Amino acid sequence: MDGFADLMTRITLDAHVPSEFIFTKSNELPGYFRPTKRWDFVVVSPKKHLIACIEFKSHVGSFGNNFNNRVEEALGNSVDLNTAYRENIFGQQEAPWLGYLMLAQRSRGSLRHVEINEPHFKAFPEFQNTSYLDRYRILCNKLMKERHYNSACLIWTGVVNSKISYNYLDDALSFRKFVSSYAGYLAGKRSEFE
Repeated sequence: MDGFADLMTRITLDAHVPSEFIFTKSNELPGYFRPTKRWDFVVVSPKKHLIACIEFKSHVGSFGNNFNNRVEEALGNSVDLNTAYRENIFGQQEAPWLGYLMLAQRSRGSLRHVEINEPHFKAFPEFQNTSYLDRYRILCNKLMKERHYNSACLIWTGVVNSKISYNYLDDALSFRKFVSSYAGYLAGKRSEFE
């Protein structure tokens, strides 16, 4: 996922944020439900305002074992940071921009429809007859709808016609939309770095 961090760094530099305020290592930020959490990409202004945080995740194989863990991580990370923000751990500032990027393997395991066990109550209908990739699409859209993240991106990658390829399941979750949201937010924060 280092390539995504490098690309987001270039985008951040293009938005006139000096490199000394872009962090891709040692990104522990305080949480509300735990002392700290390490984020993959963080921007902090010279005034010590938390400007942006991005979480990069990937999922290759073992979809049945790990999908729920990824959902819990994505939700838990945003709730923890947003609650810490509400409780003023970052001081008086506007809410930071939060981004979630998932790179998921496109394979037989991620494309097959997954059975839902419903012994007591029915699951929401949008989960019926879905694959793990479909479920990631639903997750990312709901994370934005519920305002847990400002933007989410879901990219699938795999071998298609003997070539390594990538694409999106939903234009709303494309890398272009993700970057546009981020760059637009940074444009509005330019005065933080002047």
